[in-house]
Amino acid sequence: MGTETDDRGRLYLSKDLRERHGERFHVVEYSDHIELIPIDDDPLEGLREAVGDAFDDKSIDELRDEARELAREEAANDVRRD
Repeated sequence: MGTETDDRGRLYLSKDLRERHGERFHVVEYSDHIELIPIDDDPLEGLREAVGDAFDDKSIDELRDEARELAREEAANDVRRD
């Protein structure tokens, strides 16, 4: 399947693609191509579906706090290695 941008740079996807993958995408740019990653209407629900019950009984705030703490630990470890 091929598509082209219009004179304003907009890219049109077929109705079939939009129905299967949604209408919101994250654009990832590589040196030689781009990739469209569908964005779930409810990103947290999409993540839960992808990882199973790993996040059961955890609120968004708890998940955010855990992610921040992990990022702090990883950053501290990276600094110590230098």
